[in-house]
Amino acid sequence: MKARSRFEMNHLWKIIFPLSLLLYLSGNVKSQVNPSVCRSPLGMSGRQILDEDISASSQWSESTAAKYGRLDSEEGDGAWCPESMIDPENMNEFLQIDLRSLHFITLVGTQGRHAGGIGNEFAQTYKIKYSRDGSRWISWRNQQGKEVIEGNRNAYDIVLKDLEPPIIARFVRFMPVIDHSMNVCMRVELYGCEWLDGLVSYNAPLGQEMILNDQEVYLNDSVYDGAIIYSMTEGLGQLTDGMCGLDDFTISHVWPGYDYVGWTNESFPNGYVEIMFEFDRTRNFTTMKVHCNNMFSQRVKVFQKVVCYFRSDSDWEPTPVSFSPVMDDVDPSARFVTVSLQNHMASAIKCQYYFSDMWMLFSEITFQSDTAMYNTTLPPPMPSAPPNPPPGDNPVHKVDDSNTRILIGCLVAIIFILVAIIIIILWRQVWQKVLEKVSRRMLDDELTASLSIQSEAFSCNNNLTSSVASEPESSSTYERIFPLGADYQEPSRLVRKLPDVSQVSEDTASKSPQSNTQEGVPHYAEADIVNLQGVTGGNTYAVPAVTMDLLSGKDIPIEEFPRKLFTFKEKLGEGQFGEVHLCEAEDMEEFMAKDFSFDVSENQTVLVAVKMLRADANKNARNDFLKEIKIMSRLKDPNIIRLLGVCMSSDPLCMITEYMENGDLNQFLSRHEAEGMIALLSNAPTVSYSNLQHMATQIASGMKYLSSLNFVHRDLATRNCLVGKNYTIKIADFGMSRNLYSGDYYRIQGRAVLPIRWMSWESILLGKFTTASDVWAFGVTLWETLTFCKEQPYSQLSDEQVIENTGEFFRDQRRQIYLPQPPMCPDPVYKLMLSCWHRNAKERPSFQEIHRILLENTP
Repeated sequence: MKARSRFEMNHLWKIIFPLSLLLYLSGNVKSQVNPSVCRSPLGMSGRQILDEDISASSQWSESTAAKYGRLDSEEGDGAWCPESMIDPENMNEFLQIDLRSLHFITLVGTQGRHAGGIGNEFAQTYKIKYSRDGSRWISWRNQQGKEVIEGNRNAYDIVLKDLEPPIIARFVRFMPVIDHSMNVCMRVELYGCEWLDGLVSYNAPLGQEMILNDQEVYLNDSVYDGAIIYSMTEGLGQLTDGMCGLDDFTISHVWPGYDYVGWTNESFPNGYVEIMFEFDRTRNFTTMKVHCNNMFSQRVKVFQKVVCYFRSDSDWEPTPVSFSPVMDDVDPSARFVTVSLQNHMASAIKCQYYFSDMWMLFSEITFQSDTAMYNTTLPPPMPSAPPNPPPGDNPVHKVDDSNTRILIGCLVAIIFILVAIIIIILWRQVWQKVLEKVSRRMLDDELTASLSIQSEAFSCNNNLTSSVASEPESSSTYERIFPLGADYQEPSRLVRKLPDVSQVSEDTASKSPQSNTQEGVPHYAEADIVNLQGVTGGNTYAVPAVTMDLLSGKDIPIEEFPRKLFTFKEKLGEGQFGEVHLCEAEDMEEFMAKDFSFDVSENQTVLVAVKMLRADANKNARNDFLKEIKIMSRLKDPNIIRLLGVCMSSDPLCMITEYMENGDLNQFLSRHEAEGMIALLSNAPTVSYSNLQHMATQIASGMKYLSSLNFVHRDLATRNCLVGKNYTIKIADFGMSRNLYSGDYYRIQGRAVLPIRWMSWESILLGKFTTASDVWAFGVTLWETLTFCKEQPYSQLSDEQVIENTGEFFRDQRRQIYLPQPPMCPDPVYKLMLSCWHRNAKERPSFQEIHRILLENTP
């Protein structure tokens, strides 16, 4: 106990000392994060990151669980190891770290598993995915667009890799990548510092291209991680990477203009560029700093004026802040322009930067709010850290000490807080053993989910957001890793004590993955799917990885359809990568396969839905579009929308699918009433119960077909079912793209959208999407159908209360709320609904059973 206290006290002193030094050198503080200094271990090896904040897609055994994936640690069996060998066709395994708050991450470290000579597993290459809110996951790419990172060559050495560009994230996933089946284990660490700006996204016009002396200068934001269509939305990029551009913007280590984002006034008739900044919470803003180029010989100047508007709740304040810097036609140096924000309270800021010449170039924009100040002064090197290298060609900027007094006061307050933390740590020792005993009694999955349910910032997509009763301790760091080059690694240990063969017991040997058998190890369907991004922004279907080899060919199995035979009727919806239009097509029957026929007379036009990929869609979106075509071409069922043709000869790429003349089921039913007195009095069109059940049976039949192919829909609802003649139903996929149904999707901080009222509890809490979760959604769809879609599911609950209700399903203490029995729903059918919402996914009926039960209960 005393040893542990001395350990923590020593580390706390390492926190206080740099802060004290910072207080002394406060005149040299700049307000932007410095990537060359922001390189401290974030707590995997030092255990500041708690076990419950480390999770994984799977684990080989309890002794190779995610919590053992700590760099330079030998606990358990020595590393995190996934459930089975990594397969090149199914590389969905990951080790995930929750940092509890946004961090600026500049470096990662990896290591394999040797377990004192028993193991020899490591990841030769890997990818990193990250998320700021736990729902929208972004694949890290380097400055050349490469995703794969070179990893380990043996199980002993620690390999450190710079992230260029750095990432701003709360959640980080390490995903092993291999080219042949093999066992892989990993230990990892993240390096960086806390992201104090609180900025979670900026929305801006696309950067433009300049032609300078016959040289192309690309001033686009090449590392922006949000959506890039006609503008940049909901992401972060070069304006927050901590790297300031040089005085000559054409000089860069990547390509001319790389370090800047720039615009020409010829593209902005209003004379200004508007950028909106979104923050993690309402903050008290003091200043904004904009790093601008001022190479006036090339008609590039600092902005003439900036006007900033503030939003704290839902409305923008009517009175903006305006600032005009002094124009400088003498010194062409790049510089920071400091704009006073006059202590406005806001969660979003919208700034209009006015041109003073032909071009305006920014390389960095930072904000100061509350105590959000970064230490960019190098502290004395720690004993375990390599020395700091020379600054090289990094530009030196003039010091801005306008906030020195505020900084000093904040740092004094921080020191007092740290002293209080010391007292809390001493008190906490008394409860240490009790807490450890309690935590050991909790099941791993129960711990993860219960922490997620209690979390104040609840995450409702792929991951759980964990929380504890007390405020998190400072994760300030005890050593930094300073840049030594592109690739560097810790030397192998000079002495490695290998076990005596005669002393290795059978029990020890059984812990090694090589000696484990596959018997009794569960395999999860959700780990065996590859998700495709549809043009409308949602997943078309979750496709089994085993079928992806069928998609590798270049031939399109559908005939080309002439664009001139289209007549556009209306836009049905749009998404991040494209649009969906309702069209009339002529002579469609001439281009169709023999196994499909239209119920129309000869020479009559046919209603079709046309999905168009935007011409400026990126390469990944185009590849996914082609895969979606190949997948849709395989779906041939009377109750699934059929792919009819494609237009691939030129942009925009199009796929043509069926469209039913009565629109979607949600709108169709909402215009009708049940047979009875209300329908007679209102003279409204009616639908009988037998027809309702007939439609529900067709939905079950279509889902039975999809499940037989191991396809997971993920968004089954009446809005995604189309209605034809004689109550014919066909399942589609573009409901998410329609503004009409935007209220059916829960938005996470304005980013990811999830149909939470149709989702199973494990999909919301654990991110698991399987055929069983589609069964849950079918139960909700059946409920919608029998209520004539007159209200949303759980209409009496807010979105947050719906999420809380999923926690009750997890705890299973009989406090969960079920959708009520519709008035015209027979007891056997409502019993079927309830079985679809069973807590245990294995106890839910299959679509084959559902289809059979509905047929048996047909009136």
